[in-house]
Amino acid sequence: MKPLDGLLVLDFSQFLSGPSAALRLADLGARVIKIERPQGGDDCRNLYLSDCVLEDESTLFHAINRDKESFSADLKNPEHRAEIDALIRQADILIANFRPGVMARLGLDYPSVKAINPQLIYGEITGYGSEGPWKSRPGQDLLLQALSGLTWLSGSSKDGPVAMGVPVADIFTGAQLVQGILAAVYGRAVSGEGAHVEISMLEAMIDFQFEPLTILLHDPVQKIERASVNGAHTLVAGAYGFYRTADGYIALSMGRVADLAQLLDCAALLPYSDPACAFSERDSIKQILADHMPTQTTAHWLSLLEPADIWCAEVLDWDQLMNHDGFNSVDMLQQIPLDGGGTLTTSRCPIRIDDAILWGSKPAPKLGQHRSAILQEIKNNGGGNE
Repeated sequence: MKPLDGLLVLDFSQFLSGPSAALRLADLGARVIKIERPQGGDDCRNLYLSDCVLEDESTLFHAINRDKESFSADLKNPEHRAEIDALIRQADILIANFRPGVMARLGLDYPSVKAINPQLIYGEITGYGSEGPWKSRPGQDLLLQALSGLTWLSGSSKDGPVAMGVPVADIFTGAQLVQGILAAVYGRAVSGEGAHVEISMLEAMIDFQFEPLTILLHDPVQKIERASVNGAHTLVAGAYGFYRTADGYIALSMGRVADLAQLLDCAALLPYSDPACAFSERDSIKQILADHMPTQTTAHWLSLLEPADIWCAEVLDWDQLMNHDGFNSVDMLQQIPLDGGGTLTTSRCPIRIDDAILWGSKPAPKLGQHRSAILQEIKNNGGGNE
């Protein structure tokens, strides 16, 4: 039994942020019914990020919508709308991620839904909130990375803005929504009342940067600036960053510059042994290391640094990672059988509960695949008027 067994989630969302939240709830045991329009369904079904297609639909759609059911409905059709209202009466959680006003025009905003089911927890993602000059702009991941200031924290000072290589705004916002929903589920167990859980991608990305932002707001001296060489965390001094070696790259994390000078036999670092230099002379320290580290292999440097408890690691690409015992030991991949006979290989839920891994079991649904069965459930439940 999983922790959320017995909870019913109606997932009205599309693309990534909302569906990623619904996926995590499914991983934790909730039953998730994906509400889709009859023509085309979720746009993510046809959002191809590569030439890899599984059973005529986007690989991304398969990855982010496994373990869900699909109920197709035209929300402007009175008969279909009655079916949706019946599902809302039975549901515990509803998730939506449209621009402000869209759900209201459909009569599915929180006040309307609360009138149908006062105990419902309504989880809503917007791009920029319901007020302000940006409220109608598209809440797309790259745009949120750009507007939130995030792209000025990665890379080096001469790189210009650097976007992260994964849709961090989508995935982090979805994770934050799950936190709010689970808190509301607990609150309902105490009060018996539902709740409206709201989060915007902009707010999530600002929260994502709380550490440097707080320094910026309180420290008039220290500037939040990327290093000019081998930039990494903007607030960490000394050698912190990635360095090319003779055969790859090495990550240097925490370690005193004086210790590095001795362990790496790097005489050029000796003048920077005073800890006070670690930040004021950060760029000079990084440049010395950038020139020195290519003289030996990654394995050689690790053999010197790891026994001395210097925090460091080789920098792996995906092929190296997936062939490493460290990756295989955490058992992060799962195979989901597809209805057409193929197999989806994807990551699993990273959460373990009482040492048990939360494996998935069902492939992403075909559009409207479960409509007939769900309608029969509604009929058996007296039209949802419980």
